[in-house]
Amino acid sequence: MRIIVISDSHGSSRTVTRIVEENLDRADMFIHLGDGADDVNEVLAKYPDIKLLRIKGNCDWQDHPRRLVTEAGGVKIFACHGDLHGVRSGIDRLYYAAKEAGCTVALFGHTHCRFEHYEDGIYFLNPGSCTRPHDGKKPSYGFIDILPSGIMTGTVDV
Repeated sequence: MRIIVISDSHGSSRTVTRIVEENLDRADMFIHLGDGADDVNEVLAKYPDIKLLRIKGNCDWQDHPRRLVTEAGGVKIFACHGDLHGVRSGIDRLYYAAKEAGCTVALFGHTHCRFEHYEDGIYFLNPGSCTRPHDGKKPSYGFIDILPSGIMTGTVDV
């Protein structure tokens, strides 16, 4: 199972559409982590049958959840934008929220910086920003592969 993770698109529905279309034949699910949560509306209109979840970020004004817990391939996933968990100061609060929810994967955005980490049974992934990175790298998105042999995360340049 492959999940594509997008964050911080900030009004670029064209970029979100391109990422989704490039992964339609490979991905089982898409998750947008906010700050551009409505950038997926065009994709959903064009591909109404895809599984696409979205989180409200600190720059979003629509009525989307601020966090969610979902299951994919037998793995529980915690997803949030990150601002309410203080991710600019580290992942401690995110770690405890994911642990309390019984999740194996914790996803977040907000910092516009790619981040992958594994700690105490939890895989952490920030896919970076697909339009405005703050880490000196190219715009990016992330992926999670849930395989019989384990979980793999990574980022891809847009």
